[in-house]
Amino acid sequence: MHRRTASSPMARSVVATVVMSALLAGCRGEASSTRTPVVVGGTVTIATASETPSFDPYSQFGLSLAPYAYDSLVDVAPDGRVVSGLAKRWRAEATSASFVLRKGVTCSDGTALTASGVARSLRYAGDPRNRLVGARTALPGVPFTVSADDATRTVSVRTASPYSFIARTIGLLPVVCPAGLADPGALDTRSQGTGPYVLSDYASGGPYVFTRRDGYAWGPGGADNAAPGQPERIVVRVVPQESTVANLLLTGGLNIAMVTGPDRARLTGHGLATAQVPTVVGLTFFNERSDRPLSDPALRRALVAALDRKGLANVAIGGDGTPARHLTASDSLCHSDVATGSLPSHSAVRALRAAGWTKDAQGRLVKRGRPLSLRLLSSADFGSTLPSVAELMAVTWQALGVDVDLISESGNAVVHAMYASGDFDVVVGSSPGPRLPAQLVPYFSGPPSSGELNFAHVTNPAYDRFVARALRSPDASGCADWNRAAAALLHSADVLPVADGTSTVYGYRTTFTLAPGGRIVPTSIRLHR
Repeated sequence: MHRRTASSPMARSVVATVVMSALLAGCRGEASSTRTPVVVGGTVTIATASETPSFDPYSQFGLSLAPYAYDSLVDVAPDGRVVSGLAKRWRAEATSASFVLRKGVTCSDGTALTASGVARSLRYAGDPRNRLVGARTALPGVPFTVSADDATRTVSVRTASPYSFIARTIGLLPVVCPAGLADPGALDTRSQGTGPYVLSDYASGGPYVFTRRDGYAWGPGGADNAAPGQPERIVVRVVPQESTVANLLLTGGLNIAMVTGPDRARLTGHGLATAQVPTVVGLTFFNERSDRPLSDPALRRALVAALDRKGLANVAIGGDGTPARHLTASDSLCHSDVATGSLPSHSAVRALRAAGWTKDAQGRLVKRGRPLSLRLLSSADFGSTLPSVAELMAVTWQALGVDVDLISESGNAVVHAMYASGDFDVVVGSSPGPRLPAQLVPYFSGPPSSGELNFAHVTNPAYDRFVARALRSPDASGCADWNRAAAALLHSADVLPVADGTSTVYGYRTTFTLAPGGRIVPTSIRLHR
């Protein structure tokens, strides 16, 4: 087994594109702690791990901060239900949806929001010529058209082919007001939305300051931003190191922050509010390109069958881990246990000989006289435990007779191998798990050509067949077929999720609600004494 380490000076922003660049985390629940009287007005400081070079809600960077200044047609409640946003009612089918706007919604510049204004925003976001990376992560994977009727305040959407989740994709896209679309370049530095806050100040590298609007009353489920304890200002501070985040939470330098690693242990018992964020740790891909050894399904299945999944999960979590049950996090739509009964059994290892693989005199696994050598990539940039997960995989496969080139690199270098050079056989990445099963489809089907997301060259007819059926069923009514599709990927060893995990969002003298998508609901934030 070989090991070497490489690094890259490329910007960390590229790392965000790895494995699930188009996928969103899933989380739910209300942060709870011993509550004290609220602070009227006040400032809440929230940590973010990376800088935001653009506040355009359709950019790769601006989408995460968009909920403070922008609204969507609908929202998703912590329990997964679709609730009102800018639209007071809506209806969605497999190829169409309609949204009726609330009365009285205004943009941050004071102008009234109209149905035609919303339609213009959706068309702009969906136009491929605009190359809006952030918008692409939220929109459906099929073309769509938008029309508007200002008299009835109705926005109508029609897709070119069936897509189950129109309301949960187009309906959740941040809506940019007409003034913002008149000068899209200005969205990099100022907000033009209908949200509860307005971007009021920023500096390169942070902090980013959002100030509360007056008269806001169209948040999730009709929420306003005038409740006692709602902060007058939200300050987003860039803090890359989790150890520093933990220190600042304990001393009050931060009010809200997410921590995923071992620093969580020292935050216990200090009266901080907490909310859990389900994740999938160690989502592992196999390069099935025709000139790579893992294009052989018998070999992929044998490698997966040989692994100790419980042992891998323990390493991935850094304790007593639970083997992942799905490709998605535990609170995602359609989530269930599809791994049990779908992953290859140990008989797949015994089937290697029938597939032409034998051991030579040196104990190496060979086929047609050629020894098997695999290039296994991981990066601590995607999770501190992932290189150790990869090492345990390598040790197991070495015992089978595989020569494993174990490489721990920078996240940017792994991204390059996945999407550019293709020089990998196995990559251990990490995914928070998408909220919708349809968001997985581009990674496991379609052309693996340059610029597409199917970097592992997966071709799975059973997966494609179940996906086609599922897409014809609106919203959650297609869950059975979505889960059959996921099971088909696991059965063929096209992908392997390692562990179900969690991250934790903490609040210092602050309570809040987390919505699906991994975001804090701005109207839920309360500052306490």
